[in-house]
Amino acid sequence: MLSQLEKAQQKWGGSHSVIDKWLTDRQELLVQYCGLAGPAHHGKHDQALPEQANIQSFCQLLMDYLSAGHFEIYDDIVKQCESRGADSLKLARSLYPQISATTDIALDFNDNYAETKSDDLLENFDKDLSQLGEALSIRFELEDELIHNLYTNHT
Repeated sequence: MLSQLEKAQQKWGGSHSVIDKWLTDRQELLVQYCGLAGPAHHGKHDQALPEQANIQSFCQLLMDYLSAGHFEIYDDIVKQCESRGADSLKLARSLYPQISATTDIALDFNDNYAETKSDDLLENFDKDLSQLGEALSIRFELEDELIHNLYTNHT
């Protein structure tokens, strides 16, 4: 996912300040995700959660990232695609439901772990984090396709 992000930043970086900020936010999200997924969070018990503050920070960043996409960036991209042609708009509209499906997984993760006590042992955390990682990878590919469509057809 990090190499995919680097390619996106190289390709579209500097073209639009909102997209730049969004990609920077994505990078921070990935860094925090890797911190949660890494082996350093495991304590004496294989099912120990990372520090609650780290989980909360990640969940907040995740919610901010999702919100920016859904309530700011996607609408702007779709509007620009709509004004530029039917094919572009069709692609944007076909990608949005797929992106929304990844949102449901992220919201479930947030609901399950944002307020978990640090001393809780939750056997599904690693599995749920892995599922979230897969959903984020798909989401980032779809978002990059939207951005590519925007820059290929509208700049």
